[in-house]
Formats: sequence, C-alpha cells, structure tokens
Amino acid sequence: MQMAFRLFLSLATVLAMPLTSWAQIQDDHNIITIESDMQTADDSTGIITATGNVRISYPAHGVVATSRQAQYFSREARVVLSGDVDVLEKGGNLLRAERVTYQLDKEQAVAEPAEGQQVFSQLTIRSKVPILMPLIP
Repeated sequence: MQMAFRLFLSLATVLAMPLTSWAQIQDDHNIITIESDMQTADDSTGIITATGNVRISYPAHGVVATSRQAQYFSREARVVLSGDVDVLEKGGNLLRAERVTYQLDKEQAVAEPAEGQQVFSQLTIRSKVPILMPLIP
C-alpha cells in the first residue's frame, strides 16, 4: 500500500491545483501528468474531477495509475479513483481494484473490488539481508 499512499499524496497535490494548471504540473523535481477525456472543477462543491480514460503519470516516483475517473474532494481531504483502477509502481508493485479511496488527513487507503471480484495486489519484497537458500544434497 506504500505505493498507493505516494500516488494518492501526489494525486491530491495535483488535484488541489487550479484547473488551468492540471494538464502538466512542474516544480523543481517533479512532473505529474494527468490525461483524461474531460477535466472539471466545481468551486461550489470543492470537487475536481477527471473522467474518461484517466491516466496519471508521476515519473519521479515511478508511479502510473489508470482509471475511468479520478476525483479530489477538497473539503473532505479525500481522493477517489474509480472504474478499473490500476496503480503500477516502477519496481513492479501493482494494485488493481474497482475503487480506491484515500483519506489524506488519516493517510489511509481503502481498495474495493467490483461486485463478485477481489482486490489484487502484487508486491515485490526487497530485503537488505540476502536470502540464503539451504543446500540440498
């Protein structure tokens, strides 16, 4: 879930920006790109939405996420990716779900499956200590 946390923190930062800054955001170290069929912001509700073939790329962290929709609920400090969500990290970590919700203030993510399905996670475990295989005669 660490990759999901990084993605959602990054996504929340992006989604909190004015809509005119959304397409490509660049600071001293990072470029985050959000591509979608449509992107809207509603100041009355505080909700920013990207819909249709959403693709979020954050190369500095090696994260790419795709979904049918991404929303940032600024008043609740919540990010929601929905519809065939895939989050892929450069090291091979993968998360697949129908919906992923991240609460920014609690740093808590919840992945939900489609009806009758399961959430899928694939993690690459790296150890600082070499794993020794026993010798079999």
